[in-house]
Amino acid sequence: VCIVQKRDTKKMYAMKYMNKQKCIERDEVRNVFRELQIMQGLEHPFLVNLWYSFQDEEDMFMVVDLLLGGDLRYHLQQNVHFNEGTVKLYICELALSLDYLQRYHIIHRDIKPDNILLDEHGHVHITDFNIATIVKGSEKASSMAGTKPYMAPEVFQAFMDGGPGYSYPVDWWSLGITAYELLRGWRPYEIHSATPIDEILNMFKIERVHYSSAWCKGMIALLKKLLTKDPECRLSSLADIQSSPYLADVNWDAVLEKAVTPGFVP
Repeated sequence: VCIVQKRDTKKMYAMKYMNKQKCIERDEVRNVFRELQIMQGLEHPFLVNLWYSFQDEEDMFMVVDLLLGGDLRYHLQQNVHFNEGTVKLYICELALSLDYLQRYHIIHRDIKPDNILLDEHGHVHITDFNIATIVKGSEKASSMAGTKPYMAPEVFQAFMDGGPGYSYPVDWWSLGITAYELLRGWRPYEIHSATPIDEILNMFKIERVHYSSAWCKGMIALLKKLLTKDPECRLSSLADIQSSPYLADVNWDAVLEKAVTPGFVP
């Protein structure tokens, strides 16, 4: 990735470039094209938007929003303490972008701190549509995709016993795990990339999530609704989120316009 400037407007962008031969060798061609295809039609204040794409003999180039505030994983590793007000705004901003993706029939499937970038004011932007998928109508997805610690129970279930598949609620589960991790510094379940799937499903069955007594009741109630194992009962739309008592005081128009100041400025 490098920083580039458009000559006529002087606007700065990030440019991602990928060697075609390496993409072929690593079998990443389909993913790259899927990412391009999905991103081409999107534009939203809380996404990393694609503006231009082109190629030469050797490389493919994607010109996207330049976000200089680092990703949330980086800030977690720097031991940044995210207070409830900050995380509350992140939840609202991310809910708006997930709602937008849902309108375009997109499941992101990899919502996690690593894929959430901050701009210089501290607003969040979702990136990496590498494993996103498009579902039409009441269609469901069924392939195993994502990052294990952030994947919803029904994704593992679909893989293990060919369950009914999964849909948009998986992204809202990942949002819940991410919000919990930002507040606490660690995740609610001890899951790693090497944890076997049957063990993970067993964890979901028997373990209870512990919520910090320092958090306010409203935040805990919201996280519980996001981390509901049954996708039918999980908060999984903007309307669901907006009806949460904890968010009753939110001015959603101001959030969308980035008029609400984030509590953490990178």
